[in-house]
Amino acid sequence: MSVLDRIIKGKKATRVGIDISSTTVKLLELSESNEGFRVEAYSVSSLPHGAVYEKNINNVGEVATAIQSVLHQSRTRATEVVTAVSGSSVINKVIAMPAGLTDDEMETQLALEADQYIPYPLEEVALDFEVQGPTPGREDQVDVLLAACRRETIDSRVEALEIAGLIPKVVDVEAYAMERAYELIRPLAGVDPAATVAVVDVGATMTTLSVLNQGANVYTREQAFGGKQLTDEIMRRYNLPLREAGLAKKQGGLPDGYEEDVLTPFKEAVVQQVGRSLQFFYSSSSFNAVDHIFLAGGVAVTDGLVALVENRLATPTTIANPFTNMSISPRVNAVALSGDAPAMMVAAGLALRGLPHG
Repeated sequence: MSVLDRIIKGKKATRVGIDISSTTVKLLELSESNEGFRVEAYSVSSLPHGAVYEKNINNVGEVATAIQSVLHQSRTRATEVVTAVSGSSVINKVIAMPAGLTDDEMETQLALEADQYIPYPLEEVALDFEVQGPTPGREDQVDVLLAACRRETIDSRVEALEIAGLIPKVVDVEAYAMERAYELIRPLAGVDPAATVAVVDVGATMTTLSVLNQGANVYTREQAFGGKQLTDEIMRRYNLPLREAGLAKKQGGLPDGYEEDVLTPFKEAVVQQVGRSLQFFYSSSSFNAVDHIFLAGGVAVTDGLVALVENRLATPTTIANPFTNMSISPRVNAVALSGDAPAMMVAAGLALRGLPHG
C-alpha cells in the first residue's frame, strides 16, 4: 500500500488503534458482534520527555519502545494497526473537478495542480484524495477532498510502529478519528444528530478543540495548554518530583489548601481556554454558538470541572466516555479503563476505523 492510501483510504482496516500524543502512547483493541462493540485490550504508556513535541516525533526509538510497552501490557496478539497524524499537520482543500474522471486521471490532475494549495515542495509531501460527491449546482463536476501531509510526519510514525513489530495499515487524521468516536458519545448525551457540538480534548500539553456540525468536523484548533501545567504547579509549590506530583494529582493526598490555591485556579484556566477557543471558532465562521460541549482528555475527570464549564459558558457539558455502551473483556482492567476513558477518544476512533460499522 502506498503512503497515499494510508492518509484517507486504507484498503483493509484493523481493529487496533494506536494514538501517539506528546506524552503517551495509547493502544485500544475493539471487536464487534451482534451485541455491539467490545474492548478486548487497552494500555497506556508514558513517553520520555521530548520524544514527541507538539505531536511531532523527535525520537523514533523512544516512541517504538513505548509502543512495545503497550503491546506487552495489553497482551494483544494483533499486528495490524491504525494510527493518526494531528489535524494541524494535514492540509485539507476541497476542489471542484470534472465528473467522470478515473482515480488515476484524478490523481494525475491533482498532482499537477497541488502546488497551488500546498506551501511545501511536492517531493516532501504525501497527497491523497477522496471524492465527496457532486458539486452543488454543477452536474458536470464533483467535489474532491485533497489531503496533504509532509512525508516525514507520516514516515516517523510508520517507522516507530514497524520497529515495534507492527504493520501500520492506515495512517488516519485525528480529526476524522474524533468524528467516529463522537458517534459513540452523542446518543448517550441525548444530542440531536444535526446539532453543532464542541469536543474539547485537554491533554497533557495540548488542547484540541473539534467542532462538529451534523456529525462532520467543521473546525479544529490546537493550543499549547494542558494538564502538565497543573502537575508543574504541584511540583513547584510542594517541592515534589514529577512522578510523585503526577500520582498526587490523580490520587490525592496533597496538603490542605491545594483545592483553593492550586486546583481551582487551574480549573478557571481550563474554562478560559475553552471559552477563548470557542471565540476563535465563532470569529472565523458563521456560527455563534454550540449546542453541547464534550470534555475529553485526562483533565476532563477533574472534580467539578464539567459543572464549572457548563455554568460559566452556559452550555450543556458532558464528560466524553466512548466505552459507556461497550462490553469489556475480563482481561481488561475496567476501573483503569473508566478513569482513562475521556483520554481514549482518538484511540477509539482509530480502532473503529477497522470495524465493519465503525
